[in-house]
Amino acid sequence: MSEKQQMQRRLKSRHIELMALGGTIGTGLFLGAGKGIRVAGPSILLAYLITGIVCFGIMRALGELLLSDLNYRSFMEAIRDYLGPRISFVTGWAYWVCWLALAMAEITAIGLYIRIWLPHLPQWIPGVITLVIFLCLNLITVDVFGEINFWFALIKILAIIILVAVGIFMMLIQFKSKGGYVASPANLIRYGGFFPTGLHGFVLSFQMVVFAFVGIEMVGVTAAEAENPRQVIPKAINHIAVLILLFYLGALAVIMCIYPWNQLSPNNSPFVLVFRDAGLRGAASIVNFVVITAAASACNSSIYTTGRMLAELTADAHRPAIQKISQLSKRAVPARAVVISCLVIGLAAILNMVMPSGVFTFVSSIATTSFLFIWAAIIAAHLRYIKQCPEKRQFKMPGAPLTDYLVLAFLAFVLVVLCMERQTLEALILTLVWFAILGVASLSQRETE
Repeated sequence: MSEKQQMQRRLKSRHIELMALGGTIGTGLFLGAGKGIRVAGPSILLAYLITGIVCFGIMRALGELLLSDLNYRSFMEAIRDYLGPRISFVTGWAYWVCWLALAMAEITAIGLYIRIWLPHLPQWIPGVITLVIFLCLNLITVDVFGEINFWFALIKILAIIILVAVGIFMMLIQFKSKGGYVASPANLIRYGGFFPTGLHGFVLSFQMVVFAFVGIEMVGVTAAEAENPRQVIPKAINHIAVLILLFYLGALAVIMCIYPWNQLSPNNSPFVLVFRDAGLRGAASIVNFVVITAAASACNSSIYTTGRMLAELTADAHRPAIQKISQLSKRAVPARAVVISCLVIGLAAILNMVMPSGVFTFVSSIATTSFLFIWAAIIAAHLRYIKQCPEKRQFKMPGAPLTDYLVLAFLAFVLVVLCMERQTLEALILTLVWFAILGVASLSQRETE
């Protein structure tokens, strides 16, 4: 029996949905929302709406590819079939490294958040402990991983729901903040209008907004382990983009209805501000706990994704020693690939002792920039699929192929936006260099394979 057939289909729809939510809704919302709001003001809501619609298109294209062949272990095999082994090689290894970098950033973040409570604890210790725990959980069975991630993600979702509920209550009673501002939907246009920073600020916000959706394509890595994929995958895909959009839009809209957008600090969490002014004692500690679970959830998703992706990348290797990395354990888990991925992620602990945290910010910027190219590869594979196999289409992407071209145009627009700021431009340049290196390495792949 092949490796594909040995994978156990034990991930339910709720596991897959919460996995993607866990990987996407993270510290960027709980800690970084203030920065995005200060750049664009209320118009950031429109940026999220536009990006959410585009990501829904990406997800539908992804879903159609996955359901075209239930033997696919992930979307990388669809890219291989329709774009060739060289592009699949480049995309696959780039995707693996992306998630490694993000996992490194997350375990680094966990160390920083724990130090808020334990300031004398070395920063690397909490990250290593978290990594070891999740490694053990990922080596058991895939449904254990699914359950753990489900509950971690649920904590984040409950925090957002509570924030929205508290915010609506504040508006109903016309709550007045310490600064004398009355909670009202009118605050969305009262302070400089809906576009207070102009078109320039609105456009710049897309670099942060797009990165907030990174990880949404993770559903495409669960194909071989989804329970009843013809039902689970479409349901998960239709729900995920909508849920993420509602959570981001709902949370940010409520925050800006309670406080003027220009009064929010770009360096502090607006969640702390809302809960504190609502009279919740220990608001900072509560939000810190939620942020730690958010980082832990994203780290857990990263371990799952990197393990499966490395197993797939090495499954067809010509050297038997490399091919063994993809072998499944008795529990139907690619244990060797998971362990190797965790060892690489664990390098972050060493780097934490010898390098400043700013390095991780830069590395994660390169990783998230790479996702733009990965999304483009998914759309390009979908375009080739609908051209070559029109008779096989099911769970059709609405409006294709026009919607495919619109998604590609949007991704090109974001690349232009990345050129407008020095840090993101540097990350983009290094990303292109990284892809060029992978392109040279891909020459070893035979197009006839």
